[in-house]
Amino acid sequence: MKVLLMSNDVQKKENEPLRRYGFNTPQRLFVGYTLAVLVDLTVLNLFEEYWSYVTIQSFTISLAAAILLQLLLKLSIAAEHHLANYFKSKEGLAPKIFRGFSTYIILVGSKIIMLEAINILFGDKVVFSGPLNGVVAFFAVIFVILITEITVSKIYFALEDKPDKK
Repeated sequence: MKVLLMSNDVQKKENEPLRRYGFNTPQRLFVGYTLAVLVDLTVLNLFEEYWSYVTIQSFTISLAAAILLQLLLKLSIAAEHHLANYFKSKEGLAPKIFRGFSTYIILVGSKIIMLEAINILFGDKVVFSGPLNGVVAFFAVIFVILITEITVSKIYFALEDKPDKK
């Protein structure tokens, strides 16, 4: 039986109807969030293994922390975008200043909330130590997570099928 590949999401066997293998929105969200959690998990465990300022008791705890971090990161980004859109709709200089100030407060404040959420939920099972009582280590982990997620996203979109040139 011969398979004809038509594009990245279409496949046809000889003498059979066309079948599509694209992702619907819930599937794309599931794959996207799963990949994001795996990125967070990898970054957390690499920091735990190679930097003495990050200590995580077990893999299971790091998985739960990765899920929590992903949830809180998405919530803080959504809040920042919501507030930014509100201020974008306003005219004048004051809304631009308020937008910048509120973005800073949300993006920095949300990291403090994340750190405290990890502290409350995991206690001494997840410890960020070092300068400023672990705040520097925590911010380093978060920034590396965000940079890694952006890098993985760029690689993903770079691998997109290009239209055939004829």
